[in-house]
Amino acid sequence: MKREREAGSRKKNVRSRPFLSVRLFLRVFVASRRKIFRESLKKDLEILGMIRKARITDVVEIHKILQDFAAEGTLLPRALSELYSTLRDLVVFEDETGRVVGCCGLHIFWEDLAEIRSLAVLKTHQRRGIGRLLVESCLSEAKSLGILKLFTLTYQVEFFGHLGFRSVDKNMFPQKVWADCVHCPKFPNCDESALLLDIA
Repeated sequence: MKREREAGSRKKNVRSRPFLSVRLFLRVFVASRRKIFRESLKKDLEILGMIRKARITDVVEIHKILQDFAAEGTLLPRALSELYSTLRDLVVFEDETGRVVGCCGLHIFWEDLAEIRSLAVLKTHQRRGIGRLLVESCLSEAKSLGILKLFTLTYQVEFFGHLGFRSVDKNMFPQKVWADCVHCPKFPNCDESALLLDIA
């Protein structure tokens, strides 16, 4: 009888091993997914943490970035004096070394209207989602200020379209035309597209 019980016990253990293996696999799998999620979340938080308001010490670097794109004709050039006077409009993106590699401005024109401008990311850091994060940071600030509409003049229609902007007539923004566009070398033959976002 004793031998039969021992044999039965061994058989029971053998049968339970596959179930133990499955449970062990599931525990390892769930743990690994949680680790991946935590690492992904940590990475996202690190990226968001790299966006901050611009400081006085950033102005020269921001100017260099904007000048590079202005030389290509894809951005309106900004003088150093203008960047200093509108410093509070700007947010920047730092890389892991603390270097400014991107910038974006939120410039208020009227009680319900602001512009997304001077959006630029170094070519070495493009296609990483940095531009989107910069625009979303400005959008968040616009919401907190109670601004109802955002517009931009840009060649990057598809990029802004993914963020909810729609094409409109430039004549909707006379403030922009007479404040900035008259200083553009392409004025009055501007070939940029005007886009508008209604903030819910």
